[in-house]
Amino acid sequence: MDSLSARVEPRAVVLVEGISDQVALETLAARRGRNLEAERVSVVPIGGAQAIERFLRRFGSEGSGARLAGLCDAAEEREFRRGLERAGFGSHLTRVEMERLGFYVCVADLEDELIRALGAATVEQVVEAHGDLGPFRTLQKQPAWQGRPKEEQLRRFMGSGGRRKTRYARFLVEALDLSRVPRPLDRVLAHV
Repeated sequence: MDSLSARVEPRAVVLVEGISDQVALETLAARRGRNLEAERVSVVPIGGAQAIERFLRRFGSEGSGARLAGLCDAAEEREFRRGLERAGFGSHLTRVEMERLGFYVCVADLEDELIRALGAATVEQVVEAHGDLGPFRTLQKQPAWQGRPKEEQLRRFMGSGGRRKTRYARFLVEALDLSRVPRPLDRVLAHV
């Protein structure tokens, strides 16, 4: 459900950096039997962490007053924290306080969380199942990536090449054992 154009105001909004985060959360919700549209929960990609304050104001206190939550990469935690503070959600927020507000930080990023949850061998099987083992092997042969841990290689692979990050967000969440869902993904959905 795209809350930006929806006719019914969302009850809750999860603000995420990009489309791959949206795809991952919507896929996880569906796997858990949740119908976010029926629940009036929107997962909204904001186009980068710098836009967080604008979206907090739009959907929060100055907007519909929807219950808010969010998910960001570790590198963007500072932007999310600053946006929350400027939008009136607190001051000098710690990560624990951000989590109480419903905003969770991925260790490194979404891909890192999913790769650790699945394990490199399973992620490689997913890559093979979707016809990308050849391009992955090519990346592994590049001098900059030779000898590096497979997890790092896979993370780089997911982040390169067109829409690969978005495609694999769905594929990796579909491969997850639901008892091993990465904490930030699990908690942000539980919040809404």
